[in-house]
Amino acid sequence: MPVYQAVILALVQALTEFLPVSSTAHLTLFPWLLHWQDPGLAFDVALHAGTLVAVLLYFFKDWLTLALCGLGFKYPAAAPAEEVAQHRRFFWYMVVGTIPGGILGALFEHQIEEHFRAPFVISASMIVVGLVMWWADSRSRLARPLAQSNMGDAVTIGTAQALALCPGVSRSGITITTGLFRGFTREAATRFSFLLSAPLIAGAVVSHLPKLMKLHKAGGLDLPVSTLFLSIAVSGIAGYFVIAFFLRYLQTRTLRVFVVYRLVVGVGILVWAVVQAGR
Repeated sequence: MPVYQAVILALVQALTEFLPVSSTAHLTLFPWLLHWQDPGLAFDVALHAGTLVAVLLYFFKDWLTLALCGLGFKYPAAAPAEEVAQHRRFFWYMVVGTIPGGILGALFEHQIEEHFRAPFVISASMIVVGLVMWWADSRSRLARPLAQSNMGDAVTIGTAQALALCPGVSRSGITITTGLFRGFTREAATRFSFLLSAPLIAGAVVSHLPKLMKLHKAGGLDLPVSTLFLSIAVSGIAGYFVIAFFLRYLQTRTLRVFVVYRLVVGVGILVWAVVQAGR
């Protein structure tokens, strides 16, 4: 793969992993539409490692506080007991919320990879989730801050996150939408979504590392290591700024532009797939 293709796909990953438009769909469609060679597992792992770095760096203080409080420490030392207890509860909400996606990913990842990366599936997912997102964005109470989250939110949003295994659904799209249905503000739903994404992205990266290392030792790695590290850097840096932008954006704006984008792209994919099938 040429370096410019790696950089473009890394930017696509950074934009679409955190914006509610589906990174899997875009990374599947870009090589198809541009007739690029499939970069393979190694590149996919590199891109996800980059976005993992982005979300961990952006929410570093949050994760440090949550992890230390969740494991029984008082952090910060001067924090009121009620605040520490709230952080402790939220840490375990994140743990519980990760379980549905982890289980379904372990059970069905290969089947989804083989059978669901089809244009008609991606198109349907883009359109359906876009319409549901519009409904949630226009009907939600938008009243609850993140501090009012509970175990029910973690289970519901975590279960919804598992649906993102299907290309076109979008991890951030489905979890933010579910958060809105739970009454969160747009910013709170998005923060919940991004914090919840980190453990699953980390799990996906770690689970594929042994295969990647084995492939490298066997001399079967098609991409230069330098290209992989460049992809991680580009995806991570761009992803960090996308997170910052999106959280600020939702403080004063709706998700309408992303709904319209999903519908336009979904219909475009459907038309393209029908034309290709008729040839």
